[in-house]
Amino acid sequence: MAESVVRALYGRSTSLTLSSKKLKEVPESVSMLTELTVLLLNNNSISCLPAELLSLQHLSELNLGNNALEEVPAVLGHLESLKKLYLFRNQIRAVPPEVIGGLKNLVVLNLNHNQIQGLPAEMKSLSRLEHLSVLDNKLEVVPAEVGHLTRLTVINLTSNNLSQLPQQLSSCKELTKLHVARNELTSLPEGIGSLSKLQVLDVAGNKLSMFPVGFHRLHLKELYFEGNRFVCCEPMPSVQVVETLTLKELAARFVLQEDRNRSSLVHKMLPLYPDLTTMLASSSCCAICLSPFLTTWLECVHFVSLKKDMRMRYSQTIPVRALLCSYRCFNKDGHYYFGVAPK
Repeated sequence: MAESVVRALYGRSTSLTLSSKKLKEVPESVSMLTELTVLLLNNNSISCLPAELLSLQHLSELNLGNNALEEVPAVLGHLESLKKLYLFRNQIRAVPPEVIGGLKNLVVLNLNHNQIQGLPAEMKSLSRLEHLSVLDNKLEVVPAEVGHLTRLTVINLTSNNLSQLPQQLSSCKELTKLHVARNELTSLPEGIGSLSKLQVLDVAGNKLSMFPVGFHRLHLKELYFEGNRFVCCEPMPSVQVVETLTLKELAARFVLQEDRNRSSLVHKMLPLYPDLTTMLASSSCCAICLSPFLTTWLECVHFVSLKKDMRMRYSQTIPVRALLCSYRCFNKDGHYYFGVAPK
């Protein structure tokens, strides 16, 4: 092992492999290799890193997978050149905010097979991150700040304890693969339908009852959804109800409709009322008449053929959520939207 370091030192090497050397600590002499760009320390018994590694300011790839780390070493937060960081198969329980906040150039972060319960809000600093993998941990919440990571192409959160995903996930427009199998998810973010580059989605082994509005417009190539609690299409009698809209709802529908006309006075004046704009941001569009409305009047489901409607190779049919603005639309003939009856 010492010979490897010496050879690297005298050869001015930019990479050093100390994998599977039964190391319990990193040799201090490694800090003398100031030109290192790649350092592989995986498959050892390392429990901490020496502060002297601060000298490795050119390091772009560090593999500490399959070691004995109980926390993310503080020194990593000062290695700003890091682009790839592998910390899989350790005993890490938390990701310190001050460490993650210093890794602004990180492109790949692998935290698989640890005991991590949460990710800090400071992860929004990882503006260059493209690949985030936290498979097989104890995550209960994904922070809303994930929406700041607009370069993400792959997210793997399989085998955690997540009951929901943040709505801000819809801001990750470059996302091509999303793996969230074997969690406790009861729904997916409504905005997921806007992820136009998403090709692979794995939601198997959750508690989903249906997919969100607009899901069938995605251009998926692979979809894994077995082991959920999807609603079934069972005929049930419908009771026609005459709805009475509140004054707030009537006013909101008028403003939303007028806002669609870019030459209208409402459209021009709306930016002057930020509170109103914020309230109207949660509006929806009727699946039948396409009119805007503020409050979900009727939640429905329609059944989408993966092969026919989404042009996938699968022959299954999936339930997709739909929202209607009124019972008047619901009772129209010629549509295939079904009301969801509570059990």
